[in-house]
Amino acid sequence: MVRLSGCLTTIEDMTCINVLGMQLEVLRVHSVAPVADRAPLLFLHEGLGSVALWRDWPQQLCDQTGRSGWVFSRRGYGGSETIADVRGPRRQQNGKWVGRLPVDYMHTEAWSTLPALCAVLTLQQPVLIGHSDGASIALLHASRHPVTACALLAPHVVVEDMAVTAIARARSAFVEGDLRERLARYHADVDCAFWQWNDIWLDPAFRSFDIRSDCRTIQAPVLALQGRNDPYGSAAQIEQIAAPRIERVLLPDCGHNPHREQAEQTTRLITQFLANVA
Repeated sequence: MVRLSGCLTTIEDMTCINVLGMQLEVLRVHSVAPVADRAPLLFLHEGLGSVALWRDWPQQLCDQTGRSGWVFSRRGYGGSETIADVRGPRRQQNGKWVGRLPVDYMHTEAWSTLPALCAVLTLQQPVLIGHSDGASIALLHASRHPVTACALLAPHVVVEDMAVTAIARARSAFVEGDLRERLARYHADVDCAFWQWNDIWLDPAFRSFDIRSDCRTIQAPVLALQGRNDPYGSAAQIEQIAAPRIERVLLPDCGHNPHREQAEQTTRLITQFLANVA
């Protein structure tokens, strides 16, 4: 990978765009057998994810569904613009927010950044493909903005004790183990990517995160997949999504990453789900 101006540039369709004054890396994905008039897929990554960390799964899903796709990295992740003093106090600096994320950061992503991104990309009612934090952001966005559908991988609607325990273990692995080295392959500023996620999830104030009431207003069809062995969330996470039009699937022998641990099954389930979406 070649890093240019804080963005990852590897192929023709990787670029940087300005969204609300932030430089975000964006990847355009084309289907090998596109079908006309199908809403594109918009991939929303996990708390430690990025464009690169999705690897080739977005291409696989676009090919199977006959839909084009967009993948992007949120600010502070991948090759997108970093956040200064990410562990410091929240404040504005040179017209931008810097420092620690607020407890409602997913709401801001869903209700401010994501609509602005869709406007820049001229996306109208995309299909949201969200993983973990990205799945929660997808739910929040769909609660206020029209989308064609949502396919969710290991979403969070509340904070469970097991998630806090697993995230505390991740902190130890980052500080004392090899997690920092492994994540550095996917982020221009690996410390920013890790700490903005880890600090806020381990903040006692974040325990109040609860988006169950927002989910009740979602009108688009929803597919929610949860690994039975996910250390970050139990089956209760998808059971408590009270969207009017929802399908839930609990995957056996699967952890927090269905698109990697059970890629073929996950791709098949989403493809079947979207085949029934107008």
